[in-house]
Amino acid sequence: MSRLDQQMAFLTEADRLKTVLRATTLCDGSRLENSAEHSWHIALYALVLAEHSDEQLDTGKIVKMLLLHDIVEIDAGDAPVFGDHDAEALAIREKAAADRLFGLLPDNQAQEFRAVWEEFEANATPEAQFAKSLDRMQPPMQNLASGGGSWIDYDVTYDRFAAQIGPKINHGAPKIWAWLQPKVAAFFAAKD
Repeated sequence: MSRLDQQMAFLTEADRLKTVLRATTLCDGSRLENSAEHSWHIALYALVLAEHSDEQLDTGKIVKMLLLHDIVEIDAGDAPVFGDHDAEALAIREKAAADRLFGLLPDNQAQEFRAVWEEFEANATPEAQFAKSLDRMQPPMQNLASGGGSWIDYDVTYDRFAAQIGPKINHGAPKIWAWLQPKVAAFFAAKD
């Protein structure tokens, strides 16, 4: 296969991400979001919100991470954050998916994209930490806009949200968490 054939095979396969449904609805609550929409939306979050980081960030790298981070869901599926799943088994499925999907690309792109995906997964660089925080922030924003969304479906309480999601957002985006936390607390207080 030529380089262009390999790239087009990857892009055609990437189209399947549009078929992976997530637990979160669109902001208007009309339907479930798919993983491709989620990836695009949080890449846009990065472009808009990067100025709120305490770190100097490579926004282009963050956008690349966010466009690639969930591509493994084509094979591994989506695991809702409040759902019940085996994290070790999921990690194995995602690694195999990364092998297959990035393996469709020419070697240099396969290595580059895989490294970006692994950097996101490792959550060790400022870019990865900010990207992970946005990945955890976008679903609550949609749940707030849709009147509760997946929080209702998974019977989430404020305490569970604050313990499970708050630290993940705060880790890479403390200013964004400081802005979001009172809004989420007010939503849950009004619900009780």
